[in-house]
Amino acid sequence: MNFLNKIRGRTRVLISENERALHLLKGELKGILGPGDHSLKNGRGSLVIERHNLAIPQFRSVYEKALFDKFPDVVEKHLTVVRTGPGEIAIVERDKLIHAVVGPDERLVLWNEAGPWTWQVVDTVAEPELPAKLQRRLSEAQKAQHHVVIPVTDGSVALLFVDGVLTKVLQSGLHAYWSTGRKVSQKLIDLKRQSLDVTGQEVLTLDRVTIRINLSAEYRVVDPVKATQDVKDFTDTLYRALQLVFRKQLGALKLDQILERKGEVNEEAEAQIKTDMAKIGIEVSDIVLKDVILPGEMREILNKVVTAEKEAEANVIRRREETNATRSLLNTAKVMAENPVMLRLKELEALEAIAGKVDRLTVHNGTGGLMNDLVKLRDDTAA
Repeated sequence: MNFLNKIRGRTRVLISENERALHLLKGELKGILGPGDHSLKNGRGSLVIERHNLAIPQFRSVYEKALFDKFPDVVEKHLTVVRTGPGEIAIVERDKLIHAVVGPDERLVLWNEAGPWTWQVVDTVAEPELPAKLQRRLSEAQKAQHHVVIPVTDGSVALLFVDGVLTKVLQSGLHAYWSTGRKVSQKLIDLKRQSLDVTGQEVLTLDRVTIRINLSAEYRVVDPVKATQDVKDFTDTLYRALQLVFRKQLGALKLDQILERKGEVNEEAEAQIKTDMAKIGIEVSDIVLKDVILPGEMREILNKVVTAEKEAEANVIRRREETNATRSLLNTAKVMAENPVMLRLKELEALEAIAGKVDRLTVHNGTGGLMNDLVKLRDDTAA
């Protein structure tokens, strides 16, 4: 058979089931060869065979335009064409599984025999957001090159920007948007209550003492659009507001007033800061002047003043107690002078105290004599 083909100027071409082939004779495209044994003209080796493996479903060939122009019926039989326009995305499926995603203004040519093929065209201008089910399917198929996923945690929102323009405020959850042909970005805003510390701020008081203060404030974002569009950085704006207001408030007071009226200063400053920050969508609460740090020499002077004040207070208390003790003794003496029985009891208590402090007590004239001598001693003293 091969010998006869050579004599007749023909060539045997075998195409398997998983192949298709374009054949050209003398540079002219003749069509597509299906599976089987083909005997083709090959005058002087002018036959060209371009084989395509169906394991690669996409059709690519330098003869694609000639094939579409000359053999539309052959193209319809063997090939599927997926086209998209401006702003469109095509989701191509094979056997109900996502095979490819075709971007805007693109064309994808597939072998029919590698299918079956179905596809869905999405207008990304009219439908910029992906349904949750489609987003999951694309992620599982690892076809996420044409969209962005925006996760928003609980207690937060995300501002969606398309080509630099604020488009939507996204609530907590998982969101996906088509990104082909546009720039999609987001800014995550935490709506939970947060704290801000301002430390080591130097302030010159009215009596020209340089002090350092530490501030603390709690805040939360109530209007994320205002907070991001009216100022560049709302946290930095709050930080600077705390600095300026407290410098102004404390700079108008003397050191003693600051130390004595710390709470009142906080209330005055808090009212102004709350008003200013409410204008940009920030709710401020619990502003506290935590620390007032004095320079070393001023701290020593104040310590000496406090020590002197405390010593003076201690002396006053000591003198008061001594006066009270003396007055108590005088009252006791008056009671004893007016009541002999009370005096006799006190004498017995004294005798008991003396007896408790010596090993031996000798009474020569009896207890009655002892008591009489004590009474006599009292009488002599009274005389």
